[in-house]
Amino acid sequence: MATTLPKVPIVIVGLGWMGGIIASELTKAGHKVVALERGKPRKTEDYFMVHDELRYAQRYELMQDLSRETVTFRNTEKVRALPMRSYGSFLMGDGIGGAGVHWNGQNYRFLPYDFEIYSKTVERYGKNKIPDGMIIQDWGITYDELEPYFDKYEKMAGISGEPEQNPMVGQRSSPFPTPPMKKTPGMKLFEDAARKLGYNPYVIPSGNLSETYTNPDGITRAACQYCAFCERFGCEYGAKADPIVTVLPVAQSTGNLEIRTFSNVTRIIHDGKRASGVVYINTLTGEEFEQPADLVILASYVFSNVRLLLLSKLGKPYDPASGTGVIGRNYAYQITGGNAYGFYDDREFNLYMGAGALGSCFDDFNGDNFDHSDLNFIHGANIRFTQTGNRPIASNPTPSGTPKWGKEFKQMSIKYANRMLVVSIQGANMPWRHHYMDLDPTYKDIYGLPLLRLTYDFENQDRELVNFISTKTEAVMKEMNPTKLETSKAISNYDIVPYQSTHNTGGVVMGADPSTSAVNSYLQMWDADNVFVVGASAFPHNSGYNPTGTIGALAYRASEGILKYLQQGGSLV
Repeated sequence: MATTLPKVPIVIVGLGWMGGIIASELTKAGHKVVALERGKPRKTEDYFMVHDELRYAQRYELMQDLSRETVTFRNTEKVRALPMRSYGSFLMGDGIGGAGVHWNGQNYRFLPYDFEIYSKTVERYGKNKIPDGMIIQDWGITYDELEPYFDKYEKMAGISGEPEQNPMVGQRSSPFPTPPMKKTPGMKLFEDAARKLGYNPYVIPSGNLSETYTNPDGITRAACQYCAFCERFGCEYGAKADPIVTVLPVAQSTGNLEIRTFSNVTRIIHDGKRASGVVYINTLTGEEFEQPADLVILASYVFSNVRLLLLSKLGKPYDPASGTGVIGRNYAYQITGGNAYGFYDDREFNLYMGAGALGSCFDDFNGDNFDHSDLNFIHGANIRFTQTGNRPIASNPTPSGTPKWGKEFKQMSIKYANRMLVVSIQGANMPWRHHYMDLDPTYKDIYGLPLLRLTYDFENQDRELVNFISTKTEAVMKEMNPTKLETSKAISNYDIVPYQSTHNTGGVVMGADPSTSAVNSYLQMWDADNVFVVGASAFPHNSGYNPTGTIGALAYRASEGILKYLQQGGSLV
C-alpha cells in the first residue's frame, strides 16, 4: 500500500530540459516545487576526465535500463510487437538532466511553415496535396508568437550562431548571444560547394559555447574545447548547455526546489477532470508513495509522457480505426537516409577533433522553402556537414566493396580514418492515421505495468523525400571533389535497430481543437486544467531539425502559462 505524503503545491515529473526550465521559472517566482526524477543525481564533476567511449557511447551509461523498462515495436497492426532489448533508434536519458546531459547541442528553431503546416500547405497547393491518411495539423501557435520564447531560451543556454539573418529560416528579434563556432576545413569545403550551387549555408546554431558566456540568470560557463565527447556524454567543461549547468542551479539557489531522485512515477491520480497528485515508486527500495499536489507537470521523454497518461487513463486514448482520441496520436520520427559519402586520397582531415554541434548546413530544401508542386511529398530536410568528432570504437570508414576483415580491410581502415566526409540530411516526418502509441497487451515492465507499444513504418512520402534530397547531397559532395563518391539513395522499411535518430515526437500533441489535440498552446491539458504536459510529445509532426530548441521555447511558454494558471486558474485559452 502506498504511503501518503503531505500535499505540495506543484509536482514536476522528470527533471531534464523541460522540467529544469519550468522549475527555474516557477521557483524564481516564489513557488514551492517538488521534482520527481526516476534516475540518479548528477553534477558536472561526475564527468571530469571521463572520456570513456566504451562506458558511455557503447554501453549507454546515461541511458534508461532496458531490462527494467523498454518499448515494444511493430511496423503494422498485422504483426506482433516485440520489445527493444538493446539500444537502437532511441537514446532515452535517465537521471538528473535527462537527455539534456547527453545531447549533441545542435540547436535549431522549427520553421514558420512548421507551426502552420496544414494551412500553409493547403494555401499553396490545395487540399489534394495532402494524401489520404496523413493527419498533419496546425500547432495552435505561430512562429511569430513563439519567437520571444525562442529568444529567451537561447539567451539562457548561450546558443552560438552567426550574426547575419539567414534567408531560409524564421526572422529573429535579436542576434545569437554568442558568435558561431570555429570553422574546420571540412566545413569550409561544404560551405564553398553549397554556395557554388546557389544555396545559403550557415554554421549550425550550437549549444556548445564558442566563448565564455554569462547568461541573464548570472550563470557563467566556459568555452568549448572541441574534445568531441558530446553525444552520449556529459560535458566536463560545462561548455555544452545542459540543465545541470544552466537552469537547475538557479532553481536550487531559490530554496524553493526539492529534488527526489530514484522516484519513478507510475500513475497520475485524478477524478477525470482534475489531477490530485501522483503515485511513485522508490526504485532503490521498492516503496510506493502517493504525493498529493495542486498542480501536476509532466516533463519527461516522449514515450514516458504518453505512457504515463495511458496508464493513468487521463485523456482519451487514440483509436486508429475510428481516428478518434488524442493520447498516442500523431507519432512521428525522423528521416536520415540520402547521405553522400566522399573518400579523399589526396588530403587528410583531423576528424577526431570536433564538437557535438560543430558543422554547417543549409535549408534551401527544408520546409516549404522550395516548390513541391511536381513532387510527391511535402516538407523536406536540413542538409548538413557535421564534425562531431570520430571515436575509435565506432569509427571505421571504408569504401563500399572493401572486405569486412583481413589485410585489405585493415589497410583501408587506416587509410580512410581521417579521409571520409559525409553530407547528411535530417528529414521531416509526417504523422499518419496508422502511426501511433498505445499500451502493449503482452509485455510489462519490472513493476508489472504494460510497456508502451509503437506502431510505425516509413511511407512513400518518406521514400520520395529521400530520393529527391539524395540528389542534392550528392551534388554538394561532388562539388567537394572527393576521390570516391557514394550515396545512399533509398530507404525501405523502418526497423528500430540500428541507431538512426533519437528524435521522437507526438502522442500528446498541441492544437486549437480538443478533438485532435491533447493540450493547448500553453501545453495545458484540455481534459484536466491542472495538468501540463511539456516536451516533444506536443509536436504534431517532426521537422527537418533537432527538436531541442523548439522544446525549450515551448517550455518557457508553458512556464508563463503555468504562472498565469497559478494566479487565475481555469483554462488558459
